[in-house]
Amino acid sequence: MNDTLQKTDPFAAMRVREFRHLMIGRFVYIMALRMLGTLVGWWIYELTNDPLAIGLVGLAEVIPAVSLALYAGYIIDISEKRKLLLRGVVCYFSCVVFFLLLSTQYTLAQIGANWVAFGIYILVFLTGIIRAFTGPLFSTMVASVVPKPLLQNATTWNQSIWLSASVIGHAAVGFLIAGIGNLGSITIIVGLIIIGFGFLYSLSAKPPLNVKGEKTGFESVKEGLQFVFKTKEVLGALSLDMFAVLFGGVVAMIPVFAKDILNIGPIGFGWLNAASDIGAIFVILFLTFFPLKSGQGKKLLLSVAGFGICIIVFALSKLFWISFAALLISGILDGISMIIRGTIVQLKTPDQMRGRVMSVNAMFVNSSNELGQFESGIAAKLMGVIPSVLFGGGMTLLVVITTWFKAPSLRKMNY
Repeated sequence: MNDTLQKTDPFAAMRVREFRHLMIGRFVYIMALRMLGTLVGWWIYELTNDPLAIGLVGLAEVIPAVSLALYAGYIIDISEKRKLLLRGVVCYFSCVVFFLLLSTQYTLAQIGANWVAFGIYILVFLTGIIRAFTGPLFSTMVASVVPKPLLQNATTWNQSIWLSASVIGHAAVGFLIAGIGNLGSITIIVGLIIIGFGFLYSLSAKPPLNVKGEKTGFESVKEGLQFVFKTKEVLGALSLDMFAVLFGGVVAMIPVFAKDILNIGPIGFGWLNAASDIGAIFVILFLTFFPLKSGQGKKLLLSVAGFGICIIVFALSKLFWISFAALLISGILDGISMIIRGTIVQLKTPDQMRGRVMSVNAMFVNSSNELGQFESGIAAKLMGVIPSVLFGGGMTLLVVITTWFKAPSLRKMNY
């Protein structure tokens, strides 16, 4: 395949067999992970009827995920990556089996709702530890399975696969809960993890890059963090995403809107979950075949601003179709910002530092998603659900305005 064809063929990276297996394995694993995360939010609210309890789920996961992120990056860079990834998937599988046991009516009858909720928090904490390692591993391995000329195309596919799996899992589980309940839904998640493991097992070994004189321990961890803070485009993109999702994330409160504000039950919950996902799937398919060619930094900022406006509209809506439309458009804009951010990080990161930099990236993402979930729960408890979502949308707009003036290099970024 010549260089010109590589640059114009949207399927160039997917023609590499090992990359294809990595992406299929990632798709199935991330879909299972996102299904479980969404199910846990609904499940906890069913058990407690308390929005704060949903927020505590995010806190339980973000504490280990963020605390271990930098150390995980160091371990990834010095380890054989395939073996480390497979161990992480097996550990996650074990946690899901325990979720399965907790979801039975027998367990609920024997130990009661409070102890089931406590068990859920413990398992979520353990999955946070696992995600600190497995999350960055997938992105780290991309550069080791495709030739350098295909890295940008592979990065777009990697982001698209992650987002597709995330949104499909997030959307599908609402309908699964309505159709087959928590127990049946978790059983499907178990099956998906087994399938994902099979594809990842077929990968070849990915030994560490043994650079002579490479720093170890704390110095190596610090080096990865310093790289992110010195590379303004990377820092700006990660910070924008972190603060926007921290304040503007409405996903955690969808069970409350579905059940208590819009009164649409589990089927409506499924459709509200699907709304942003439908928008995101549309845009990632579009961008895979028609990638952004210029002005990516400015488009990143504008898409996050539009996301904040959609969150404000969702908070004010009392009609299901307006709420659905607001989330649909927010998904489109979130998909654009996610692909741009992921591409910036991949293209700017040296190969020997990918584990550490991707772990910093995961730390920003995890802190924004899970801390955002916790912030949503606290704000809903203190301010009420609707005012808290309005506050989050307004803060997202403020973050964009601040970044526009404080990070000109990001605003002018092209790749």
